[in-house]
Amino acid sequence: MDLGLRGKVAVITGGSRGIGRATALAFADEGAHVAICARGAEALEATAKELSARGVKVHAQAADVAKPAELDAFLEATHKALGRVDVLVNNSSGFGITDDETGWKISFDVDMMASVRATWKVVPWMKAQGGGVVIHISSTSALEAGSPPSYAAAKAALISHSKTLAVALAPSGIRVNTIAPGSIEFPGGVWEMIKKGNPAYYDSIKASIPWGRLGTAEEVANAVVFTASERASWVTGVVLSVDGGQHKGNL
Repeated sequence: MDLGLRGKVAVITGGSRGIGRATALAFADEGAHVAICARGAEALEATAKELSARGVKVHAQAADVAKPAELDAFLEATHKALGRVDVLVNNSSGFGITDDETGWKISFDVDMMASVRATWKVVPWMKAQGGGVVIHISSTSALEAGSPPSYAAAKAALISHSKTLAVALAPSGIRVNTIAPGSIEFPGGVWEMIKKGNPAYYDSIKASIPWGRLGTAEEVANAVVFTASERASWVTGVVLSVDGGQHKGNL
C-alpha cells in the first residue's frame, strides 16, 4: 500500500532511540525526508546515518526540547534545510515519575509544553502550505489509574490538547491525533531495565497483556506512520492505543 508520504517532511522529537528512532526510520522507508532532535549527540548521529542510508534528506540537531530556544532553533533549522514540515511527531518524554516538584516539572516541561510549543511553531507553516499532520505520543497511562501521577497527568493533557486542536485546525486541513503506546520494550529503554532490575514486576506486566509479551518500538512506529499518511485522511481527534489489549477500558 502506498501511504503517500514520499517527498513529505516528517519531524520527530526525541528521534534518536526507541519509539522516536523507529518512527523516523519508518518514515524514511516510506520515502519521507526526516528531521530528528535529541539531547545525546552520539545516538543522534548514529540514527542520522541510518536515515541517510535510506536515500532521504535528513536534518539532525542536538536539542533539549524543554528549553524553548533550543526547540525553536531546531524547528527553524529544519524548515530552512528541508523547506517545509508536513508531519510533526511530538515524541519526547522526560519520564517524570516522581510525585514531587521535580517529577511534575519534568513531565510538563518535556512531555506537555515542548509539544505545545512545537505545535505553535509548525502550525502556521502547515496552514501556509495547505495542511499537515500533528501527532502526540501519549501513553495508555493517561487512560487509567495506576501510573505515576505526574507522568499520567502530562500524557492525559496531551490527549485533551490533541482533541481541541483537531477541531480547531480541521478547517485549515491539519489533522491532529494521539498515539497511546502501552508497555513497549526496546534496547536501552525503561522496560529493558525493569526486566533486568525487577523481573517479578516485568513478568506481572507481561502477564497483563493478552498477547503475552510487551510491544516493540516498530509496532508503535507503524501506527504513527499510518496515522500521518493520506490513508488516514478522515482520522482526526483520535486516541489510538497501541498496546496489544493491555488497556481494557471501553474508552
